[in-house]
Amino acid sequence: MSKIIDGLYYSESHEYVKVEGDFGFIGITDFAQHELGNVVYVDMPEVDDEVTAGEEFGAVESVKAASDLMSPVSGTVVEVNEALEDEPGLINKDAFENWIIKVELSDKSELDNLMDAAAYKAMIGE
Repeated sequence: MSKIIDGLYYSESHEYVKVEGDFGFIGITDFAQHELGNVVYVDMPEVDDEVTAGEEFGAVESVKAASDLMSPVSGTVVEVNEALEDEPGLINKDAFENWIIKVELSDKSELDNLMDAAAYKAMIGE
């Protein structure tokens, strides 16, 4: 059974957003990392890059598949999780602690388009 955290926002493409003030930490869900298997590489944008809700911002590669990362929200990248460059498998250890990018949110109303924990749990059938 996948770990799902209340208070986060979830997308249909299995990314989450943890909101703190005007910032959002974006990563992939525990369900997604289980589906991918051992993560071997994370392709991330650069600081100051713009991300747009519903559009690709990078990719996660595992030994069995590569999966595009789709941004659940729009904003400007203010930080990337550099630890993942050296140790991408941190996502497998704890997907929620090991976010991929931190963005300054440009439109918080976009969060209304995402699922809460209960809706995400229902979507993945748990």
